[in-house]
Amino acid sequence: MKIVVKIGGSLMKDGVPQNLVEDVAALAPSHQLMIVHGGGDVVTQYATRLGKEQRFVVSPEGVRSRYTDRETAEIYQMVMSGLLAKRLVLALVKVRVKSISLAGADGLLMQGKRKTKLVIIDGRGRKVAIEGGYTGKVAGVNTSLLDTLLSQGYVPVVSPVAVGDEGEPLNIDGDRAASSIATRMGADAVVFLTNVNGLELDEALVSHLTPSDAMSRLPKIGFGMQKKVMAAAESVDSGVNEAIICSGTRASPLTRALAHDTCTVISAQ
Repeated sequence: MKIVVKIGGSLMKDGVPQNLVEDVAALAPSHQLMIVHGGGDVVTQYATRLGKEQRFVVSPEGVRSRYTDRETAEIYQMVMSGLLAKRLVLALVKVRVKSISLAGADGLLMQGKRKTKLVIIDGRGRKVAIEGGYTGKVAGVNTSLLDTLLSQGYVPVVSPVAVGDEGEPLNIDGDRAASSIATRMGADAVVFLTNVNGLELDEALVSHLTPSDAMSRLPKIGFGMQKKVMAAAESVDSGVNEAIICSGTRASPLTRALAHDTCTVISAQ
């Protein structure tokens, strides 16, 4: 199977989870794995240390995101690509998994389209348009590069930093980056690892949703999970067989996710 794994930032705050590393080592010989990692909380920590106050905005749909000016974009790239990706690679190498870290500019892995304007909700609850900063959406993925690495037995570790038309780094939402890579690579599954078992509504775990069901329930879902559900639904709508949201804190998290053990599965049927 060809699988894209998104490791949520909540799992990266205190280092690389050993349970996940061991599971990747167990699955890598028989599957083609690609990893996309988050780490927004760590970016905020380092930005604060550097004296750069972080600003967060909320879209009319209720999605919360980091406002990224040029200085923040450079800090974001430094922490994501220079620190967190290397931590993952070193942890995988330690368990004999061939791995390589990449960001958008590396071999033009991920090209992004910069957002010129952002529509947000201000402090008074009004919709206002602001300058887009250095955020964007994935516009292209160098699938031949990823295919080459996979054919040689590597596990690519991708930081959610795209490169814009003028060679500038762009902050790309990690869940959407994972969805875009899964779609363009024709993945069998995309797995979103987080710190909860999956989508919970009315205090109960939702075991299965279709993409249309998932999108209709977005108003009831909180900020962090909302992004994952949207990205999962989009990937299935675009041809990925299934998207799975599950806990990355338990033993063998990927193996159990692929077995649909205590998780939320989004698929066409």
